[in-house]
Order: sequence, then C-alpha cells, then structure tokens
Amino acid sequence: MAYGDKLAVRNASLQVAPGEVVALIGPNGAGKTTLLRAASGVLARRSGSVCIDGEELLALTERQRARRLAVVPQARHLPPAFTVRQTVMLGRTAYLGWLGKPQKADEAKVDEALGHTQLAEFGDRRVGELSGGEQQRVLLARALAQDTAILLLDEPTAHLDLQHQAGILSLVKKMAAERNLAVLMSLHDLNLVAMYAQRVVLMVAGQIQASGTPDEVLTMERLSAAYHTPLQVTAHPQHGTPLILPDG
Repeated sequence: MAYGDKLAVRNASLQVAPGEVVALIGPNGAGKTTLLRAASGVLARRSGSVCIDGEELLALTERQRARRLAVVPQARHLPPAFTVRQTVMLGRTAYLGWLGKPQKADEAKVDEALGHTQLAEFGDRRVGELSGGEQQRVLLARALAQDTAILLLDEPTAHLDLQHQAGILSLVKKMAAERNLAVLMSLHDLNLVAMYAQRVVLMVAGQIQASGTPDEVLTMERLSAAYHTPLQVTAHPQHGTPLILPDG
C-alpha cells in the first residue's frame, strides 16, 4: 500500500470479521495509523485495495462510506464552540435529509451514544471546555451515533485515565458483540491489547509480522525483537491473559 512517493505498508493482507475486535500493535512508525487511514478512505492510495463485503471502498460515495464505517481518531481539532450533543449529532450527518434537520430517530441514537460513553450530563457543555480524555469519549460517542457495521479506532485510550481506558475498551468489546461490529483499532498498551482484543496484528516497518490470538502473538521473543527491548511475558494472575513487563 503506497501513497505519494512513499511505500508505507507492504504485502499486508488483513480481514476483520463481524463481531471481531482486532488490535494493531507495533513500534512507532510501523504503519498502524497509515493502515487505519487507508482503511477509512481518508488516505489516497497509489496501490493496494480496501474492500467492504467485497466492494472496493473508493467505489462508494462519501455518504455510503459514512453509513458503512465510522472512525474514532485521536482527540484533536474538535469544534471547541460546539456542544457535546451537537458534536455527537455530526455522526448522524449521513442519515439527515436535504434540510439537515435531525429527526426523533437521530436524537435517540445520540442519546444512546451519550449514555454508553457516560456523557449524558455533558450534553450542553462546550467541547472546548472538556479535558482530552472527555473529548476522546465524545469522538467515540460520535462514532457510535453513526450506527455503522465497522468501527476504526486510532489509539482510543490516548489521554484517558485508567478508569476510562478500561471503560472505553470494555464498551468497544461489548458493542462489537452486541451489534456484530467489525472493530479494528491501534493500541500502544500491550496489556490492554491482551485484555480486550480477540486477535492481534503485529506490524513492523510497514509489514505484518504476525497475526493471531493474544497468546500467539504476544510472546517474549516476538515482542522483544519487534520493540528492540527485552520484555518478559507471563500469565496474568487473575485473567490468564499475557502480561507484558519490561525485563529489568
């Protein structure tokens, strides 16, 4: 997969099934964000393809794409003067009529998304008044209001405290199961990956080096080599998932 004069992702073949949460991991510059941006259609590609149910993404109109997939970027460039509710309502844009006036169904989707992300009491607050973590939750609420079958998330736990990291990822996993969503997200915290992802894709230097369950991918040898630092991997004492720790 290339854009401009740069070959950013090479020989990468990846599928995400309905109901599945897949985590992209790898060191900085590995190509995780590039892959997510290409998958969303934001990044113009020189080669490679992205398909939804066998249909090329770029063959869809913007409205069609917005009804098929939603993106949760890292919190930045949100309209500071908009209220939280107005910002989340932007997720309904692809469903609004030519007058752009929300209907009761749109309001209900926004209410549901605000409730899921624990933002109901923030509805009338200006986005510019919120912390980075609260803004990240607004972005997730906007994506949930979009009501799509595919959810792409770029570091959804950035700027969040421990409570909301667990809350956001638990919600994503729950929504994937209940709504049969196909979820692809990039995460730096490998222990969160082990807890919340069903499948892990390890990227290094623009290539997929491994794909499988957390137990299969999050091994001491593989991670130490990918991150160029010695790591220890043991079983979590409570959950049994891989627990990754610095070696020394």
